[in-house]
Amino acid sequence: MKKQFCRLSICALACLCTTGTGAQEVAGDSVMQHASGKKLSVGGYGEIVYGRNFFSDHVSRYSQPESHKDDPSHGRFDMPHAVIYIGYDFGKGWSFGTEIEFEHGGAGIAYEKEDEEGGEWEQETEKGGEVEMEQLWIQKTFSKAAHLRFGHIVVPVGLTNAYHEPLNFFTAYRPEGERAMLPSTWHQTGVSFWGRTGDFRYEAQFLAGLNADNFTNTGWINKGHMSPLEFDVANKYGVALRIDNYSVKGLRIGLSGYYGHSIGNSYPRNANGVDAEFKGKVAVGAIDFTYKGHNWIVRGQADYGYLGDADQLKYVYNRLNSKSPYKHSAFVSKNAYAVGIEAGYDIFSQIQRLHADQQKMYVFGRYEQYNPYASNTKGTAYDYTAVKRMAAGVNYHPVPQIAIKAEYTKRFLKSLYNNEPAVNIAVTYEGWFL
Repeated sequence: MKKQFCRLSICALACLCTTGTGAQEVAGDSVMQHASGKKLSVGGYGEIVYGRNFFSDHVSRYSQPESHKDDPSHGRFDMPHAVIYIGYDFGKGWSFGTEIEFEHGGAGIAYEKEDEEGGEWEQETEKGGEVEMEQLWIQKTFSKAAHLRFGHIVVPVGLTNAYHEPLNFFTAYRPEGERAMLPSTWHQTGVSFWGRTGDFRYEAQFLAGLNADNFTNTGWINKGHMSPLEFDVANKYGVALRIDNYSVKGLRIGLSGYYGHSIGNSYPRNANGVDAEFKGKVAVGAIDFTYKGHNWIVRGQADYGYLGDADQLKYVYNRLNSKSPYKHSAFVSKNAYAVGIEAGYDIFSQIQRLHADQQKMYVFGRYEQYNPYASNTKGTAYDYTAVKRMAAGVNYHPVPQIAIKAEYTKRFLKSLYNNEPAVNIAVTYEGWFL
């Protein structure tokens, strides 16, 4: 079939069209996913979720599980993400992209109970959420094989970061495993070189390093990209790499990784003590895949992480002060991992009238296993961080841009703790408006 070449604009960077197969997925690139090809493109995605958790929300539910096994259920309405995309094509290969994200309703003043700090109440300058500039970059396109991007960008390490929009997973919330160990969505300021040749897409990024002051026992490095300051500290640096292969029809296989130093990448920079003596090397490797064909969608991933000098983080300068904006007190693990797989079948594909109307109904199942504290540090255990989780439910697409999700999910913890079942219902959308 004759090759179709999109012009190198907002659309072209998304499509990278080849032999008539249509738009290819662009890892970690929400702004470019389905742009219209106009000079100005505006779009977005979002989720509205109702959940009922049939387990205790008490701060001591893990330290005193027997006391809380019969606690009442609790429910909540939530807006995990509401995102606005804006893209613009300046011409001559120069383009602009931005993604503004409102998490959990946006900013304001709220109180939060910090489980990691003994159930202490804290006042947050947020209304249960955040407003973030998730992406803001200028890009120069030289060819389909070479693009150079400068600014605040998504770090496409792991499946969820690379494909974090709500139509890219079946569950009501983003899959838990990768969120339990990695930043999600992981976005930082840096430089990216990416492109596509043949059946391969590749990307290399140079970034500000993560901040070990924000690492925790229950989340490993997942808050390490956050800064309480008006700037991102860059005393240390990191690199991220990703490569995706599309050789098999309907199948994408990706490899990604990250390496950088994290101790001392904070403000103020302590010239003495642990901060100066240790590096806090962070190394993450991940493999993931997506298969779409024969009315099936199957996705899977496996992530493994290593943190050097983990036993020293408890003594880092900024983690010693309880009034510090950084996390403190708990030990952090040297290792973390997450594996998961989900599969869904479109039962409407067997009903001609609904299939012709582009309606879909995926019946899905998901299983994942993860532990952000996979190795004890100095003999200290947090066994409740080891989780096996299953989910089953349906995703109904009345139109291609909307999914109505319903699921039953359950976390299975070690025998001394109480398992955690829940029911979630979500309405999600993703699309371009202009």
